[in-house]
Amino acid sequence: MDQLKHILVVDDNSEIRDLLAKYLGQHGYRVSTANGGRQMRQLLESGSADLIILDVMMPEEDGLSICRSLKDAGGPPVIMLTALGEEADTIVGLEMGADDYVSKPFSPRELLARVKAVLRRVDTLSVSKPEVISTGKRKFAGWVLDMNQQQLEKSDGLIVPLSTAEYRLLDVFLSNPRKVLSRDQLLDMTKGREALPFDRSIDNQVSRLRKKIEADPKNPTLIKTVWGGGYSFTAEVESL
Repeated sequence: MDQLKHILVVDDNSEIRDLLAKYLGQHGYRVSTANGGRQMRQLLESGSADLIILDVMMPEEDGLSICRSLKDAGGPPVIMLTALGEEADTIVGLEMGADDYVSKPFSPRELLARVKAVLRRVDTLSVSKPEVISTGKRKFAGWVLDMNQQQLEKSDGLIVPLSTAEYRLLDVFLSNPRKVLSRDQLLDMTKGREALPFDRSIDNQVSRLRKKIEADPKNPTLIKTVWGGGYSFTAEVESL
């Protein structure tokens, strides 16, 4: 849960360190701070972090180099703090493996939303995804999903094309049958970095997908709504 997540803030500006430590702490996170790469490594030697907020511009060792060393070592996810307008730093940071970035000056509320989104993506990786065999087809409830053609075929031969969004959503459901997936998990698994913090388009996508695969979309039996939880795909799935 969020209350157990440990955030490490690395910035040479003490005011920013103190601000983020206080704000994130008020929102249920355990926060440690470091004034640079050396202190950060000392803290990581004595304990782990679930996410690192890392400033790009620091005097001794810049954040880009630190990010690269963290990713090379298989370290935790990183959100980079970049100066407004420093597009080159942002691009290089993402290429080096940063999970997101926020430009200074920033709103603590925006940063909090980014922190939650990155941590959700990391948690989503724990949702198992079975190996897809070479035929690239899956069978469920009288339907066959052709993953190469991105289309559905019914047992009577009816072909139903899928939009990219519908295909991604169905792929996630077929990869995780009979598991309750929250809206946030579905959003991250289908849209990733494109997702907005308060995006609720998943409900619309589920509605459109139900119209294509459910016998009665108003009384769905394949994609069930779990009140307070999200959605669950109920059918048996078979790889062909």
